[in-house]
Amino acid sequence: MSTNINELAKNFGDILNAEPEVENGMCEVEIERDLDVTVQGRPFKSELSMEIHFESLEDDGTALNHAEIVVLPEEIPEFTRTLGKNDLTVTALHNHWLFAEPSIKYLHVQSVEKPEEFAQKLAESIKVLKK
Repeated sequence: MSTNINELAKNFGDILNAEPEVENGMCEVEIERDLDVTVQGRPFKSELSMEIHFESLEDDGTALNHAEIVVLPEEIPEFTRTLGKNDLTVTALHNHWLFAEPSIKYLHVQSVEKPEEFAQKLAESIKVLKK
């Protein structure tokens, strides 16, 4: 492989302002969201992050890039518009928790391109989300 995955992962993390982890040819970056959520009336802090990955890196520098982003219902329209403007494909939008308040959703996005390009597009799209 002509591309150094550790160097690429560092650049990927730098673009997303997060610490990358590399294992078995896959890079993962996790960005926590500071959302006020309860499940069945109890404070809920797990599974409130953006999990962003690249894997299956090819010699031409492209990879399978994908992310699962926790979003609030009111963020979905603008966030999906921004993803579309950045040529990122939304592959799923679903809930995990039936008794969450607010009713948080999990949006999946993916692309096959250079990981730095994906990270740049996603970083731009994430700007529309509240912190």
